Amino acid sequence: MASHARRLIPALVAMLLAGCVTRPSFDVVIRHGTIYDGSGAAPVVGDVAIRGGRIAYVGAHAPGTARRTIDATGKAVAPGFINMLSWATESLLVDGRGLSDLRQGVTLEVMGEGSSMGPLTPMMAKALVAQQEEGIRYPVRWTTLGGYLDHVAAKGIAPNIASFVGAATAREMVLGEAAVDPDPAQLDAMRGVVRQAMDEGAMGVASALIYPPGAFAKTPELTALAEAAARCGGIYATHLRSEGDRFLESVDEAIAIGRAADVPVHFYHLKVGGRDNWPKMATAIARIEAARVAGLRVSADVYPYIASGTGLDASMPPWLFDGGIDAAIARLNDPATRRRVIAEMQGKGDWENVLRMAGPDKAVIAGVRTIALQPLVGRTLADIARERGVSPEEAAIELVVADHGRVDTIYETMSEDNLRAAIAWPFTAIGSDAPAIATEGAFLGSRVHPRTYGSFARVLGRYTRDEKRLSLAEVVRRMSGLPASILGLADRGLLRTGYHADIVLFDPRAIADHASFADPHHYATGVSDVFVNGIAALADGKPTGAASGRVVRGRGWKACPAR
Repeated sequence: MASHARRLIPALVAMLLAGCVTRPSFDVVIRHGTIYDGSGAAPVVGDVAIRGGRIAYVGAHAPGTARRTIDATGKAVAPGFINMLSWATESLLVDGRGLSDLRQGVTLEVMGEGSSMGPLTPMMAKALVAQQEEGIRYPVRWTTLGGYLDHVAAKGIAPNIASFVGAATAREMVLGEAAVDPDPAQLDAMRGVVRQAMDEGAMGVASALIYPPGAFAKTPELTALAEAAARCGGIYATHLRSEGDRFLESVDEAIAIGRAADVPVHFYHLKVGGRDNWPKMATAIARIEAARVAGLRVSADVYPYIASGTGLDASMPPWLFDGGIDAAIARLNDPATRRRVIAEMQGKGDWENVLRMAGPDKAVIAGVRTIALQPLVGRTLADIARERGVSPEEAAIELVVADHGRVDTIYETMSEDNLRAAIAWPFTAIGSDAPAIATEGAFLGSRVHPRTYGSFARVLGRYTRDEKRLSLAEVVRRMSGLPASILGLADRGLLRTGYHADIVLFDPRAIADHASFADPHHYATGVSDVFVNGIAALADGKPTGAASGRVVRGRGWKACPAR
């Protein structure tokens, strides 16, 4: 019996060894792809392997076997793209797939331009519910920014998510929506709001200085908030106070804040509107580059279109919104105040009047909350004004009052040459400035900006492949390695062993955007596969529905000093 057992031992050992040999080495191997690693380096043909949600191999030939093998011959293999300016804040609560971005290879949505989904006072939470669009409804079950991020992730989402804390949100937490300056105690409380959000994982603090109540903030207030973010390893991102007549002064303000607070500065959607202002772009880029040479970390993002998208309310003087939208509507219902607003809209005030820059014939209504106003979507403000027999300014006021809100509008104000110049600057990333939505359901109620569906594909197709403005390796860097560096993400944005396996496969010869201003609800094509944290979110061009996304937190997470 003993000898029989001894004879069995070698056989058992052989079986165990055979099991070890045949067990797959990797979860996924992507073979024979052209690898763009996100650094800007020249591509190489080879393999990328995934194991346990991380990149396990990048090189000529991955050894061993895999549970799934993808033949990527002829395709680009790149790090997942990072959307530096996303408004997927609400859309992911309704549809976690984020298809308009996922189908372009986006694996991380970075939110929080000017205002963020937390923290919230009870009044702010109530207002967030009140402003929701028909068909896009969600309960507000969080009070902090970290709570919001965790809530979204828990619902099950395809992309990763991250957020800045809004400078306007910090202001509203302490001051409400009043056009007042904080006293020292209030400013310290606002800094505390920023510190708490940074401790919950915010990427930094972000301002949007044409929209009340953020527009009420003066430079010292913004510097104090930026300094609080900097102490926690964050950055200061900004939608400039003016992207028109006072563009250069606004660029200078942002740089001054960066220097005073000793904080990196990021410019959202670097652009200048109004034909008379177009020559200022070259000067602005020169000033920004000079700040970098002097030691200030400065970066920017763009979306590749010459029309912007914001509200009709952005064409009205900021003082009107002192106290919030309810106060503004009450003022607009007063005939004398309405006449004053119209006069200021028709003049050249010291605030950002995007309607005046574009003109009413270049202002197209894109989205409303009120069903009765839906027939106006897609029409110009000039056309609506003529039909009603009123001035464009009066028509804008009527629509804002009737919709009790911003009234989403597309304004054509920019120059193609300036867009190309902004794309050419080496520290420009890409952002959509849009939600991540689907071509179905309630999302079809708005004529969204085509940047919603096409920003990344358009840069890869039109500006890279067709116009050859930049090399593909460099553009991949702008969409992955560069934004990861801007945000201080240590293990995302590059195809490196040990990094999170956020990976996109696309055909450089075929990638293209198909959304237009007249007919925007069309997905981009050319992306075949997207992995988020090693999980297939898009496979063979089809969404898998996998809840692959996680919260990505900044460097201050659980480490932000109290003071």
